Amino acid sequence: MNILILSCDTGEGHNAAGKAIEEAALLRGHTVTMMDMFLLSGKKTSHAVGGAYVGIVKHVPHLFGFLYKLGLTISSAKRKSPVYYANGLLAKKLSDYIEQNRFDVIVTPHLYPAETLTKMKKNGILSAPAVAVGTDYTCIPFWEETNLDCYIIPHEDLIEEYVKRGVPAEKLLPYGIPVKQSFCQTARRNEAREKCALPKDIPIFLVMSGSMGFGKLAVFSAELALRCKNGEHIIIICGNNEKMRRILKKEFYFNKRVHILGYTNNVSLYMDACDVIYTKPGGLTSTEALVKNIPIVHTAPIPGCETANRNFFGARHLSISSRHLTKQVQLGKALINDEHLRNQMLSAQKVHRKPDCAMRIMDKLEELVSQKKPV
Repeated sequence: MNILILSCDTGEGHNAAGKAIEEAALLRGHTVTMMDMFLLSGKKTSHAVGGAYVGIVKHVPHLFGFLYKLGLTISSAKRKSPVYYANGLLAKKLSDYIEQNRFDVIVTPHLYPAETLTKMKKNGILSAPAVAVGTDYTCIPFWEETNLDCYIIPHEDLIEEYVKRGVPAEKLLPYGIPVKQSFCQTARRNEAREKCALPKDIPIFLVMSGSMGFGKLAVFSAELALRCKNGEHIIIICGNNEKMRRILKKEFYFNKRVHILGYTNNVSLYMDACDVIYTKPGGLTSTEALVKNIPIVHTAPIPGCETANRNFFGARHLSISSRHLTKQVQLGKALINDEHLRNQMLSAQKVHRKPDCAMRIMDKLEELVSQKKPV
């Protein structure tokens, strides 16, 4: 089976979901191509789309929140949005690319390629099955104006929301959010700490800000370090925010209990090593921690879908959070000291976690392709 995975560089979460699907496909012996769809129009277009998104999120997050709310207001299954028409401009180029490479099935963990594929389907130039993968615990604006073969959504509790927005119930498959296989396996804590050169006998906090380094990370880290008076260690992963990594390196230069990292491929191992994770409520990182079964404190969300993610997790006791930075720090300390609170969260996580999502997606892709092929 020849699989095309379409994403774009608007944050690392969509790409991480795509890479998890790619990994599962390769384990099954399939051929996979994963690409940024906007590269079909050149690197400048790709950088413009990704750069605009990242710039707004990092520098004017409340504008992003306003645009998200505006999208919720204008999106409708009865009419197409400017987002649809903008992404539809790539329909012919994408159709040619699919035809030239003879892909059997297309998967997208991003709305934009789903819009393009919908335009292709409407124009009769898409013959391969196409599957969408939601990466947030809500139905984001404009999913309802797409028309793909099926939609992988994070949880069965979201079916009603998707249906109300206009996505047909029969197309919804609540498999979860796909994560890499390393997150579906757990190393023993002491073994993980040894590999990470961390002490074995004291509490360790893991602080993550996402791939873009969003949030008041320096202020939060300083507050957490101030509250750690019993020898606790702190691991801070800054993502791609190199400036923030340099600032934190300087701030904690003399504090050997604070470990500053930039982008790393060993997040799974650091999760195994920690006792509590502080993370903004991005769909992918939250799911990785959920699958790992780690106590979670959600920090400041990017306004919009991450607010919905935080609310979804909180309502099901999968995480705890606060709007106030000091309280967030205190909640992490509470998860260390309060065994009942910690066990309640871990038990809830075991009920709601879906570690087999990527493999279930592969089952569905294989089924769609086998149905498409002549007997």
